[in-house]
Amino acid sequence: MLLLEGLTVIAVEQAVAAPFCSSRLADAGAHVIKIERPEGDFARGYDAAAKGQSSYFVWLNRGKDSAVVDLATREGRAQLEELIAGADVLLQNLKPGSMDKLGFSRERLRKEYPKLIMCTITGYGDTGPYADRKAYDLLIQAESGLASITGGPEGASRVGMSIVDVATGATAHAAILEALIGRGRTGQGADIRISMFDVMADWLTVPLLNAEDGKSPKRIGLAHPSIAPYGVFRSKDGKEILISIQSEREWKTLCAKVLDQPGLPDDPRFANMVERVRNRALTDGIVSDSFGRLTREELLAKLADADIAFAEVNSMDDLAKHPHLRRIEVDTPNGRVSYPAPAAIVVGEDRHYGKVPAIGERTKRS
Repeated sequence: MLLLEGLTVIAVEQAVAAPFCSSRLADAGAHVIKIERPEGDFARGYDAAAKGQSSYFVWLNRGKDSAVVDLATREGRAQLEELIAGADVLLQNLKPGSMDKLGFSRERLRKEYPKLIMCTITGYGDTGPYADRKAYDLLIQAESGLASITGGPEGASRVGMSIVDVATGATAHAAILEALIGRGRTGQGADIRISMFDVMADWLTVPLLNAEDGKSPKRIGLAHPSIAPYGVFRSKDGKEILISIQSEREWKTLCAKVLDQPGLPDDPRFANMVERVRNRALTDGIVSDSFGRLTREELLAKLADADIAFAEVNSMDDLAKHPHLRRIEVDTPNGRVSYPAPAAIVVGEDRHYGKVPAIGERTKRS
């Protein structure tokens, strides 16, 4: 038996953040009823990469029921009310104020359904000068400052996946699970409110504190602002290898066993992390010269033997055939689709990942 079996989640959701959260609840056994407009979640049309279907939708909506509810009608609102009355969790990420205008204010629901756990995801929260703004992943990447520390010196860059949405969905997932534990102790539900901006501001604490200390982070691509050597170097045959040296012990090992320069740590310019960062160009130049004399195979063997942390700079094509990649297969309206497995492994629990629903498709449940 999965731990969330018997719980019902009503997800008035669209796009990525809330569907990420509810998909994880569904994976753990919750009965997730996804409320869709008559035309469906607009994320169904984001692309056609998964057998003619949206990769986003196929990834984030497995194991859910789809209920088409036209909330613009009295009948649709009555239908949603009935669903909420029998639910344990209400998750929603509509435009701020939308649910209130439809008659589903959190204050009313909290009063009438005291055991209900409500989780509302917005761009900027309920108060403040930006509370009414629309917000999407890339907009928050820019507004929060994340884009300013991402990329290379040539300009700010987007993180290459929907990091704000996923971070927000994961935050909502954790908060809902906390509330479920709390309800088990007190019998009371919760009113949880999560903003995408708050999530990213929290995640950006380290660069923010450095900026406030007068050391605003610079965009340095695949390098680290406060650690050296920590970056990408090329082998003799042109392969990109990223290494990470976290301690003086590792630096000495790298110098002795990979660079063949055991005396390098005695040079004051490279004697500790602060000096190596100050002299980053020299530090990286020495590593680059040594790496450039070895082929990929020779270099990887040396790094592994020395127990140095490293990674190859892979593409999505490389990930597709990566020997460490775990996959699951899910049924969709257009056939089975294979994609990466959820990260959490629960020992002794054989998880089944449910079907991705067509618009309005409901699964018979015992």
